[in-house]
Amino acid sequence: MWNYNKKVMDHFLNPRNVGEVENPDGIGEVGNISCGDALKFTFKLDENGRIAEAKFKTFGCASAIASSSALTELVKGMTLEEAAKVTNNDIIKILGDLPEEKMHCSVMGMEALQAAIADYKGEVLEEGIDEHDGVLVCKCFGVTDTKIRRVALENDLHKASDITHYCKAGGACGFCLDKIQEILDDLHNEKKVEAPKTVENSFEKLPFVQKVMKIQEIIDREIKPLLEQDGGSI
Repeated sequence: MWNYNKKVMDHFLNPRNVGEVENPDGIGEVGNISCGDALKFTFKLDENGRIAEAKFKTFGCASAIASSSALTELVKGMTLEEAAKVTNNDIIKILGDLPEEKMHCSVMGMEALQAAIADYKGEVLEEGIDEHDGVLVCKCFGVTDTKIRRVALENDLHKASDITHYCKAGGACGFCLDKIQEILDDLHNEKKVEAPKTVENSFEKLPFVQKVMKIQEIIDREIKPLLEQDGGSI
């Protein structure tokens, strides 16, 4: 039995906005019933371009129902630009918390919203959003390396078990767990390599006077004390 808080239980036992919007402006369908979770999200805009109505249908557990219910409440009144910035963490904030093993339900809600917005715009989802984009890593749940990287970056995940909690990958046979860990290790190693470049680039953009001040700080803090130890100065 999962330890759900009162907010999650309220959205589960009294879900808001269940069903389908009539003549919707956008439809987003994610997940797969064969994998245990599926969600259909629909919305309709008002004359000002804001989400006036949002509804959901889901096949899933209490967390999936609660996350979907919270999502529909969250996006009401938003413009599509505002709604496009909603993340799974925003859904979790509405609910207060979710068990780690159920984080994938909030991710599914975010993806359904993104799919619905893309449907309205008549666009193909951007790279990294489409769960079928990239190389298939988890055959049991159809999760690609692109999705694993995206979920890891958005939620600062470092362990394969964390990825399982957020998108189910590796949660069935476990055969892909080593591959998932390799992807995570490579991803975070790349970030470490890129970090010094960011510092260097930021220094290059400074005005001349600020560059001089930065150099003087380094001289006073690092170089001058070493020289003074040997009786010198600068």
